[in-house]
Amino acid sequence: MFRSVVVVFLLAAPGLFRGAAAQGKGSFDGFKLVDKTGNITKPPDYRDQYEMLGSWTVLDPNGNQMHSVYASPGTAEYYRRNKTFADGTVLVKEIHGTAAGQMTTGNVDWATDPPQVWFVMIKDAKGRFPNNPLWGNGWGWALFKANAPDKQVATDFKKDCLGCHVPAKADDWIYVKGYPPLHSK
Repeated sequence: MFRSVVVVFLLAAPGLFRGAAAQGKGSFDGFKLVDKTGNITKPPDYRDQYEMLGSWTVLDPNGNQMHSVYASPGTAEYYRRNKTFADGTVLVKEIHGTAAGQMTTGNVDWATDPPQVWFVMIKDAKGRFPNNPLWGNGWGWALFKANAPDKQVATDFKKDCLGCHVPAKADDWIYVKGYPPLHSK
C-alpha cells in the first residue's frame, strides 16, 4: 500500500501575519472612550497598548517637565501614508516632573512617576459633538490631573487647550515635527 505525505510550505509576504494595527489599518476606536454626549475618558491601558510617538523635556525655572506622547495603534503608519490622522485616533500626553542626576553620559533629567497631568485628544473628522465645548477644530480635547486622574477637568477646549496648540494649527493642531515615528519608517 502506498502512502503519500503532503508537506506544504507557506512563504509569507512580510507582514502577512501581523495584526491590522501593525499593517497601518490601526485601532482607531477612540470613540469607545466617549459617552453619547462627548465626555472623554482616559484610556486605562495606553502605556501597554499604544505606540510611543515621542518625548521631550521642557526646561522651566519653576520645575522642568518631561512630556511623553502615546498614540492608538497604527497611528504612525497611517500618518506616514496619508499625512493626516485617522478618524478616531487617540493621542495621550503625559506630563511628568523630573529628577536630575549624573550619569556617565553627563547631567540628565528623567521623568518621575506618577504623571502630573494627562491630555487626551481624539480625532473627530465628522464633527460628532457640535454642542459640546470640548470638541472642535477636528478633535475632542480632555485634561486629567494627578489629584483626580480619572476625572476630566477641562471645560472648554478654546479656553483650556487651544492656546498651546496655535503654533501647530497648520499641522492639524498637533506638533507633528516632534514625533519622529510620524516621519520615518
